[in-house]
Amino acid sequence: MSWHVYIVKCADGSLYTGIALEVEERIKTHNSGKGAKYTRSRLPVRLVYREYVGDKGDALRRELDIKKLTPKAKHQLIAHHEIKCD
Repeated sequence: MSWHVYIVKCADGSLYTGIALEVEERIKTHNSGKGAKYTRSRLPVRLVYREYVGDKGDALRRELDIKKLTPKAKHQLIAHHEIKCD
């Protein structure tokens, strides 16, 4: 099973980056209020970016790389890899 790095857009317009094996389940967890502390007060969240990576170590390194990006760079990353999610 492959790990994923994902970005969600929160209700306040901010972006949150995380990793998961099952992204759809993780989004449900966030939206149920049981996800990351950051997203709990910014519900609902919507998936805007997903990237398949190798193992958990690869996912953690990529997550850190994305978190270091400026907000503008994150929005550009999302725009260049737009996904269709409801």
